[in-house]
Amino acid sequence: QVQLVESGGGLVQPGGSLRLSCAASGSIFSINASGWYRQAPGKQRELVAGITSVGSTNYAESVKGRFTISRDNAKNTVYLQMNSLKPEDTAVYYCNAARRPGWVAINPWGQGTQVTVSS
Repeated sequence: QVQLVESGGGLVQPGGSLRLSCAASGSIFSINASGWYRQAPGKQRELVAGITSVGSTNYAESVKGRFTISRDNAKNTVYLQMNSLKPEDTAVYYCNAARRPGWVAINPWGQGTQVTVSS
């Protein structure tokens, strides 16, 4: 069973940046689409950024122009560069391989990484 380990979260002031990483125990990201999702307290988990197996990207409207998803197949790792962070970006962030359409997560979720944007 593939394991996913997210890292890189933390506390950052509004306008700041963070880079999240997600390492997989197998080569799932090179053959599948992959996505970063987030879940804020009291809200459903949502897709914020996705990347297909051929490198096409997809972003939620709320993060377009601020977040960038990328992938290193050799390291089985997906990244999320987050710039110009806002308090509404506060959430637990998760990654997963995804099946399209719908960006449906394929594997069991990891523990996620907490991102808190606050002054």
